This record gives sequence, structure tokens and C-alpha cells, in this order.
Amino acid sequence: MGESGNRRILVTGALGQIGMELLEALIAKFGANNVIASDIREPDNSKDLDFKFIKLDVLNSADFESAIRDNNINEVYHLAAILSATGEKNPELCWRINMDGLMNVLELSRKYKFRIFAPSSIAVFGSDVGSVARQNSPLNPSTIYGITKVAGELMAEYYHSTHGVDIRGLRYPGLISWKVMPGGGTTDYAVEIFYKAVAAENYTCFVNEETRLPMMYMDDAINATLQLMDAPSESLSVRGGYNMPSLTFTAKELYDKIRDRIPDFKCDFVPDHRQQYADSWPDETDGTLSKQEWGFDLEFDLDSMCDEMIKSLSQ
Repeated sequence: MGESGNRRILVTGALGQIGMELLEALIAKFGANNVIASDIREPDNSKDLDFKFIKLDVLNSADFESAIRDNNINEVYHLAAILSATGEKNPELCWRINMDGLMNVLELSRKYKFRIFAPSSIAVFGSDVGSVARQNSPLNPSTIYGITKVAGELMAEYYHSTHGVDIRGLRYPGLISWKVMPGGGTTDYAVEIFYKAVAAENYTCFVNEETRLPMMYMDDAINATLQLMDAPSESLSVRGGYNMPSLTFTAKELYDKIRDRIPDFKCDFVPDHRQQYADSWPDETDGTLSKQEWGFDLEFDLDSMCDEMIKSLSQ
């Protein structure tokens, strides 16, 4: 399945922050004819799309099965999910979408033998993790989103070992990107701050200035995803979620870097309920295993990411 001609790809949750950028990368790599985007909502500019789109509720297993069968899908990037801050407002919905959606894709894979990418998150860790999260650090999350991701990792390991499902996952850190606004995560401040700075507006940051979290520029996250899916199955010892190397900086350090480039920019730090989720997560992640087993490393550091974000948003 390594050849592009053989890949028939479905992306769920394709209109989200990760989905839109992953879609672009998949189309560039495998061709628009081999990639289908799906989401529960219609895209804003549905008449101008340069890719195939189907409206799909991942909780509807019959529709999900039809999408797989009718399009000869052999690879699913399952991104449909409720994120951390949104999930806390509606735990039942978060559990249902994140877990029942994953169960549907796992059961369909058992039947149709397609490969799955299902992301995990640094939200699997809790306040007992210490400052550096390692691959085998304890998983005691403090949010319902994190709980669904731990359960998802366990399901991935189970379906792989018991039913032979080829599923792969990454523990995404906070992802910083400019193409699509993030959708209700605890690390959204690290994206919003750039939008405000470039628009010459003040920003009120919802975590305190000493908040330090693992982050990554979206281009690195997309490269990691594609690299993991290209890796030989036998080289992978983890199925639920690999730790990745991450950038680590405080909210104040990010503000200072932006101000080096946009000196008039002003930011206040007024923590809200999201501060407690941020406090329960590690400062950084140890990605040694992803480097050892499938050769991943970061291309962007904090400076190059800031340059890229500001340049891209200024165009």
C-alpha cells in the first residue's frame, strides 16, 4: 500500500484545524482523485472545492460503511472529534463522538481491512506526569477529552493485537497554524495571539504568562503524520499514540518573540477555566521513540515558526 496509486483515502473531520492542512498534503502526495474529505458540516465554499467532499456523521455506522465501500477506501485518517475545552462543556457528547466514532472506524476496518490514522494528544497526561512526558509516563488525564484519548489508545492496541487492525496514532501537542482557526482546544491561545498581533489588535490571553506547554508548528505535525503512515508496520511498537518531540515555551516567551517582530503588540494575561487544563499537562514531551522507530524530527523551532506565522498571516 506504499504506492500512491494504491491509496484510496478518506479523511473524517476534514474541515477542522488539522483536517484542512492534512487534506492539502494528502492531495499533493496522492492526487485529488484518491482523497475524499468528509465532515458533519458542509464546507463554506462547497461550489469551489478542488477535492471530493461527502457529508458524514461518524456516529452513523451505515453511512460510514457506505462511504468506505462505495469509494474502495483503504486508508482512513479519523480526525472527527470534540476537543478539550469544548468537551468539558459537554462531556457526554465528547465521549459519544470520540469513542463511538472510533469504535465505528475500528469495526469497519476489521471488516474491510483498511489502515487507520487516529490521533491521540498530550491531553492523555495528567498533573502527576512531571515536567517532561515520556512515552511510558502515567496516563491520568484531568479532562473528558484526555480520558477519551487514553481509552482510544487502549482500543487501538487491542484492535491491533487481537484483530490485526493496522492503526497508528500520534500524541499531538498544541498545534500552531495559520490556515484554519483552531476549534476549542486549550492551546488555542498560541494561535489566536498571532492573528491579533498581525491585525494590530490587543490580545487577552486565557492562560497566565508562565504557562509552558508542548507545541508544534502544523507543518511538522503533518509531516509526522505522513511519515508515520509510510513507516513499515513491523517497525512500530506503539499503536495508540507516539510521543513526538515538541517545542516548549511559556505564553510570555511567545509574546516576547512576537513583540520582537511587531513591537507595538500588546497582550494581557487573564487566566480562565482553561488554565486548570493547561496546568495538568506536561511542559514538554520526549519524542525519542518516534525518532528511533520511524525517524521523525522537528524542522521548525520557535523563531522560524514565529517568522512563518507572521509572514503567512500578513499576506
